[in-house]
Parts: sequence; structure tokens; C-alpha cells
Amino acid sequence: MTNSDATLAALAKAGVLAEALPYMRRYAGRTFVIKYGGHAMGDTEAAVSFARDVVLLKQIGINPVVVHGGGPQIGAMLERLKIKSNFVDGLRVTDAETVEIVEMVLCGPINKGIVAEINRAGGLAVGLSGKDAGLIEAQRLEHKKIDPESNIEKVLDLGFVGEPARVNPAILNTLAKSDIIPVIAPVGVDSDGRTFNINADTAAGAIAAAVRATRFFLLTDVPGVLDGDKNLLPSLSAAQTEALIASGVISGGMIPKVRTCLDAVAGGVEGAVILDGRLRHALLLEIFTSGGAGTILRA
Repeated sequence: MTNSDATLAALAKAGVLAEALPYMRRYAGRTFVIKYGGHAMGDTEAAVSFARDVVLLKQIGINPVVVHGGGPQIGAMLERLKIKSNFVDGLRVTDAETVEIVEMVLCGPINKGIVAEINRAGGLAVGLSGKDAGLIEAQRLEHKKIDPESNIEKVLDLGFVGEPARVNPAILNTLAKSDIIPVIAPVGVDSDGRTFNINADTAAGAIAAAVRATRFFLLTDVPGVLDGDKNLLPSLSAAQTEALIASGVISGGMIPKVRTCLDAVAGGVEGAVILDGRLRHALLLEIFTSGGAGTILRA
């Protein structure tokens, strides 16, 4: 690289920092909840990049809260142990034996791996689950389905699959005043002390609403919400999102993701963003540039 090239590269970096400055000032002291997906965690380089980005957010005064999934990793462990998994509409039926494995994988190697990566990047992360400090009180998820023969709605028993009944943000509010970055496994407990596996998207959205996060980021394996021509939609209102669902443009697995975002926004989150967790520095691009990197949903 010539001196001229080096100067141009340095000027480009300076320009990026200058563009980011107003956003740094705007978001200082605010809380961001980041859902880190199972598939996004599968790429080693992306995992290192994600950890560095989270540490950077903390360093400039933003309070990141990481909530992680782990579906692929749970599936791999169950397969290793020769425990068969059954699914209903994409939801894993979780019996007493399976929920023990789910908790072991989520709260063990996945959670501690993310914590270790953030610490290695210079941060100070601590692993939690929904059980810690009463963070997530769970209740059994009622999954309803129409019987195609009788046309009667039935409630299906998914075992120990739960949803947040209540989120107590006290521990997160305490950590926000410190240098500690919380990393949360989506496992909760009900009032009778029973453990429940909670969908990570759902848990993260509920936590975002409970802490009144400025942003809720849902990292997934798609660029964001796409229109009928497969072009990225940079922003959507709740009404626009509902119209896209009704027209079939938003379909399949994207529907529960946008529903989670809309619930978070309805619960007080300023904006919920769906973006590609496989893209290096996707968080930074979304937060600190005018163009963003995903789709933001607002009320």
C-alpha cells in the first residue's frame, strides 16, 4: 500500500467515526437488547466479530443485554444422546428428560462460550438464565391448532415449553450501572419451581419490553423483512407490517419474528430491528450509519 492509499484508508476510517458520533451521543446510557441466534452462532469468525461489537457498545456507554438461542446445538446434543425429538408446528415437544438436556446445553456450553468470547474481546460478561434473580417467571405455553377433520380448535400439550408470564428486570437494572454485560439463556421457572424452555426470540422481546430498551435487535439468517420483489424494507410501521402479513408478503417463519418485534414495540421498546447476524458488524452498521443494515419496526 502506498502512502497515498494509506492516507485515503485512514480518511475513510475517520469519516466513519465522524458519522457515528451523533449516534454515540444519542444512545449513551440507553439499553439495547440483542437476540443472538443459534445459526448466527455457528460461524466462528462471526462470533468473534459479534463479541467485539458488543464490547464496543459497552465501551461507548450503551448497555447491551444479550439473549441467546441454541436450537441447532440442542438438536445435536439430543441426537448424540439418542433422544428423539418431536416437533409440532416447528416447536420442540419437551418432556422432563429433554428439558434437562435443553437447560444443560443453553446454560452450559452455549452461554459460557458467549461469555468467554466477550471477555476475550476485552469485556466483562456474566452468564445468567431466566432462573437467576427471578428474571423470567414462566408459564406453560398453550399451543392451539385447528383439527382439519373436525374443524375444532385443540390445545396441544408441548410439555415443558413455556413463555414469559412476568419479567423482573431488577438484576438487569443493577448490572446496567456496572461494567458487566449480561448474557441470558432463555430458561425460566414457574411458580411451582418447574423448569421451562422458552423460545429465545420471545424471551428477548419480553426482556426488551421489561427494561424499556431503546432498541431490540433480532439477529437472524436473513437481511431483514423483504418486499414482494425480495428487496429489503428498511423500516415498517405496525400497520404496514400487518398489511404485509395479510397480503402474504411476510410469511412462514418470518411471521413469529415480526410478531415478537411488534409485541416488544407495543410494550414500550422504541424500535425493534430484524437483521442478518451472519453479516460482520451488522449491529454497528445498523446503529451508527444513516443507511442501517436491517428492517426497523416502530409503533
